[in-house]
Amino acid sequence: MIQTLKRFGGRAAGLCLFFVLTQCGPPPRGEWKLLSDEFESSWQAAGIKEEGRVTIKAGEITLDAGQPMTGARFEAWHRVRMPRSRYAIEYEAMRVEGNDFFGSVTFPVNDSHVTLVIGGWGGTLVGISSIDDLDASENATTGNAFFKNNAWHKVRVEVRDDDLRAWINDKLFVNVSTKGRKLGLRAGDIEKCTPFGFTTYATWARVRGVVVRRL
Repeated sequence: MIQTLKRFGGRAAGLCLFFVLTQCGPPPRGEWKLLSDEFESSWQAAGIKEEGRVTIKAGEITLDAGQPMTGARFEAWHRVRMPRSRYAIEYEAMRVEGNDFFGSVTFPVNDSHVTLVIGGWGGTLVGISSIDDLDASENATTGNAFFKNNAWHKVRVEVRDDDLRAWINDKLFVNVSTKGRKLGLRAGDIEKCTPFGFTTYATWARVRGVVVRRL
């Protein structure tokens, strides 16, 4: 009987050690500051034809005006195992010169990508491109706001299992169910900003304070 207990005890100890080594590692990372020194080298110009210069310095992205678009792409999203759902994006964006979209963000939603357009179609349009093949000017997320140049505008996006939400300057602009909907990008150069990136249209812009957090 004693030998049987010893054998059982040794087996139990081995099973406990296996569980600890396989199940009790460090918890999943919950926050990424994408303009910190850790990730600065993961940013690059999107490679859009005739885009303006993209500069990363002192925790800030500067996107010079392109002909017409400029993009900044964060290539490390999948490599560092960042989430594709149940996460939030926060940042601030400024339109320095121009009158079209600035600091528009492209991001993953499960197996797709979409773009939150900020200040498009002449300077005021807000919305998601694209839902059911309809871009930000055509679907239920279409909204309008005035964006003063040379002012910082605070943005928050929440990606959940079945819905998308977005606030600008603490005002809710997007609150849409994604269940059963077709999500995707408007065809064209915006595709070069996946899996995550910022774009402008004929506009000089700045972006800072980019943080991604699990929800």
